[in-house]
Amino acid sequence: MPTTVFTIANQKGGVGKTTTAVNLAAALADLKIHTLLIDLDPQANATSAIGVEKQEGRSLYGPLRGEGSALEMITPTKIEHLALIPSEEDLAAAEIELSQMENYLMKLRAVLQPIRDSGGYRAIIIDCPPALGMLSMNSLAAADYLLITLQCEYMALEGLGQILRNVERLKTAGVNSALELGGVVMTMFDVRTRLSRQVVDEVKQHLPDKIFSTVIPRTIRLSEAPSFGQTIFAYDPLSPGATAYRNLANEITGRFALK
Repeated sequence: MPTTVFTIANQKGGVGKTTTAVNLAAALADLKIHTLLIDLDPQANATSAIGVEKQEGRSLYGPLRGEGSALEMITPTKIEHLALIPSEEDLAAAEIELSQMENYLMKLRAVLQPIRDSGGYRAIIIDCPPALGMLSMNSLAAADYLLITLQCEYMALEGLGQILRNVERLKTAGVNSALELGGVVMTMFDVRTRLSRQVVDEVKQHLPDKIFSTVIPRTIRLSEAPSFGQTIFAYDPLSPGATAYRNLANEITGRFALK
C-alpha cells in the first residue's frame, strides 16, 4: 500500500499540535499500522515526548541541505511499529537557509521521497513548528493531507481561515496541487463550558465534512505525559485523553483507508 503523509500544522503554539502528533502516531502504531513520526520543530518537543534523546546530526537538517539521506535519520522508539526522525536545535537554521535555496518549498518533498519509495511506512506524520515559516510550508508541500489542531476558543477560528488560505495558495501556485485538508481535530475541549461547544458547532457549520467526531478533552494527564517521555497510553492508558486519541486513530484509519 502507498505511504500517506499527514502534516499537523497550526500557526500558533499551545493548541495541542505536538500532543496530537505524538499520541496519534502511537495510536496508529498500536493498530499495527507502520508509522513514522517526523519532528520538524527545532524545539524537539515531539522527540522528547516519545522518550528519545536529542542527538546532534540526527534530524532532517543535514538532508535538507543535501547532506545524507532521510532514511539514515530514522530512529527506533520503544513503541512497536513506530519510528521517529528526531529534531534538534540546528533545524532552526533551516528556516533561514531554505529561503536561499532553489526550489526552496520542495526540499522536504524531495528528502522524503526515498522513504515513500521504500514502502516501509503506511503513514508518515509530520509535527511542524508553531508558525507558518519555511519548515511548515515545506511540510505542506510534502504532504498528502493537512490535519489542523484547533483549540476550542474563538480566537482559534481566525487562525483556521489563515492556514486554509495558505493551503489554497500552495495549490494555486502548483507547489502541491494534490494537498487536501484531511480534517480538523478539536482540542482542549472543556465539557463544562458553553464556549467549547459553541466553537465546535461553528466549525461543524463551516466544515461539516472535515471536522472529526472525536474531540480531545482538556486534561492534566495529557499535559503531564510528555515530561515523563511517555505517550498518554504509557502514562495513563485508561484516561479520557487516551480514549480520545484511540478513537481519533480509528477515525483516521477509516477515513484514509490506512488498513
